[in-house]
Amino acid sequence: MRRGDSLINMIKLYGKTLSELQEIVAEFNLPKFTAKQIADWLYSKHITAISDMTNLSKKARELLENNYEVGLIKPITESVSNDGTKKYLFKIDDLKFIETAYIPEKERATVCVSSQVGCKMNCLFCSTGKQGFQANLSTNQILNQLQSLPDFDKITNIVYMGMGEPFDNLDNVLKSLEILTSEWGYAMSPKRITVSTIGVIPAMKRFLDESKVHLAVSLHSPYDEERQKLMPVQKKYKLEDVLAEIKSFEFNRQRRVSFEYIVFKGLNDSKKHAQELARILKGIKCRINLIRYHSVPGVPLETTDENVLLQFQNELKAKGIVTTIRASRGQDIDAACGLLSTKQLLK
Repeated sequence: MRRGDSLINMIKLYGKTLSELQEIVAEFNLPKFTAKQIADWLYSKHITAISDMTNLSKKARELLENNYEVGLIKPITESVSNDGTKKYLFKIDDLKFIETAYIPEKERATVCVSSQVGCKMNCLFCSTGKQGFQANLSTNQILNQLQSLPDFDKITNIVYMGMGEPFDNLDNVLKSLEILTSEWGYAMSPKRITVSTIGVIPAMKRFLDESKVHLAVSLHSPYDEERQKLMPVQKKYKLEDVLAEIKSFEFNRQRRVSFEYIVFKGLNDSKKHAQELARILKGIKCRINLIRYHSVPGVPLETTDENVLLQFQNELKAKGIVTTIRASRGQDIDAACGLLSTKQLLK
């Protein structure tokens, strides 16, 4: 029985790297150059069916169609914020869903992609962690969040800051980055892509060695005990060790490291916190992104006052650290930082 019959799921071509496509071509004894032709159709011409690959021989198309499909799926719902942010819901299977945020600005349009269904890390302030971990996304499912958006042609930047911890699904994240940045893929500049982590050190080392895109590290407190209450991962991967690893890596001018810092009222917004941040980050050429906290039900945290937030920013700037305050986008549709969750769909 062929793979294409109803009892066996078709394998998806979209999301395959060039080396994986070369293996498929070799399996069918097709010319070696066929792999690059397929990659061109998938990632440059954006076709949706193997029959559209018109420069492949009829035999090649038939062989592929008997065993594979392109494998793109459209979002099942779209929510639009008052500020123009859009949130898309994708169905992974009967009981699994992910969310993707599209954030348009004057001169850029950023997509915030998910890397997992749910998350294992259970950070106190994050809705995604409250639903638990359900699955890693495949390379196909990660990239489908871009290719299948109605706004795909407008995308200028990508951040891996959606549902899940990207470094807990590193193999598929790295494959997706290879496809995004390679000449045979989307040929996107690594400078337009950022991957965020809470500090999974072994995977972070590999990410730094094997990719060229920007790194963002969720920090949220410069003090060990305080950070551990917010982020249980601190117990396994201490911030001191995360920063030591970053300091040991030689960043070039084309690659940036930034630190994400959600500012909580009365918890981590004091002058003392700003001074300690500056101390532990000394020697790292970086920027800090200050983020307003968006309330999560059942979590006893509040966002800091605007005046305190500005004072905190100015304190860091006075220490010579580039510090920005991230605009809150899509809060009315639960698309802002920390709010992505599909838990309600499981009830």
